[in-house]
Amino acid sequence: MNLTQLEAEILALPLQDRAALAQRLLLSLEEISESEFERLWGEESARRLADFTSAHNKTIEQEGLPLDEWRSF
Repeated sequence: MNLTQLEAEILALPLQDRAALAQRLLLSLEEISESEFERLWGEESARRLADFTSAHNKTIEQEGLPLDEWRSF
């Protein structure tokens, strides 16, 4: 089972079951070390920046603007 399938099954659960599962998952995150937490957020922030940059560049290109000039800002 992959993450997408698991997510679909979880979202099909009744609200109370989803809430209980969410609480257990959140509590399990408290068990990670601070260095692991920082590593995970570092990876997430890098992914978010890459997504933002990609979307920004696509917007500029779709407008027909010179991307190289915008990168210099």
